[in-house]
Amino acid sequence: MSRFLTVILVAGFAVAGVRADETIQVFILAGQSNMEGQGVVDLNHPRYYNGGKGTLEAVMRQSPEQYKHLKDESGQWIVRDDVFVRFQTRHELKRGGLSIGFTGYEGKHHIGPELQIGHRLGDKLESPVLLIKTAWGGKSLFKDFRPPSAPGETGEYFTRMLNEVQDGLADIENDFPKLAGKKYEIAGFFWFQGWNDMYDEKALAEYESNLVHLIHDVRDALNKPQLPCVIGELGNGGDDASENMKTIRAAQAVAASKDEFNGTVAFVKTTPFARPKEDSPNIGHGHHWFGNAESYFLIGDALGLAMVKMVDTN
Repeated sequence: MSRFLTVILVAGFAVAGVRADETIQVFILAGQSNMEGQGVVDLNHPRYYNGGKGTLEAVMRQSPEQYKHLKDESGQWIVRDDVFVRFQTRHELKRGGLSIGFTGYEGKHHIGPELQIGHRLGDKLESPVLLIKTAWGGKSLFKDFRPPSAPGETGEYFTRMLNEVQDGLADIENDFPKLAGKKYEIAGFFWFQGWNDMYDEKALAEYESNLVHLIHDVRDALNKPQLPCVIGELGNGGDDASENMKTIRAAQAVAASKDEFNGTVAFVKTTPFARPKEDSPNIGHGHHWFGNAESYFLIGDALGLAMVKMVDTN
């Protein structure tokens, strides 16, 4: 296997009672700040967080049945023992059972798509699941993540993404002792990115081809030519989008539908999950879905379901 892997790994696994013959199913999650995770959990300052509108705590009160799997009977956040997450942030290495807090912020006050992705994969797969997440804010596919098979210089963050995946795989025993000695299999790749490419004409024109190159190069690096890949739409703002954003969305959809991918790449629309800024904690952060936790929960749910479907059929 190549020394390099890809920016985002999502993996889930059952830790309790792991059998010696079980193989850890590893998934990669990659992208920029929206993959890092901007959904607010419980911050409710009236000035800075709009009084807590659209936080995870708030939406759980509004729709308790939909979110009941996130807390136990005593009201504590559930930490899964069959799905684990590893994420190297700017501040620290976050690692542990799937729960809230696996984002680029310190503490446990935010979520990203990984939360519900992990729940969907953990509920479906009998084997242990490991999510390796690699993401950085403000990064483009055109330059920062530029894949090596595309013309021009390979992006620094393409290489960093792969290195972080390799580190995660090499450190499974230290990060998650209950998985020591188990084999692993790279099972899927998630890509959730696109914002920075909207602001450069060349980046817009190349997004489709660069995304196709990215998928091929990730698969080559992992030695998985049919690796299932899920692309999350740049759905910020819902249907009320700029022409540049619509161009990125169309490029993502076309890339996923290429004949060469033959049903192994899925494009997932996320525009239905946009929520009004007035109902969200970060009213000035349209680039981050206004920090609305329901948006990030539903995005993760849709991405996870798309991967489950492909894992079922591949």
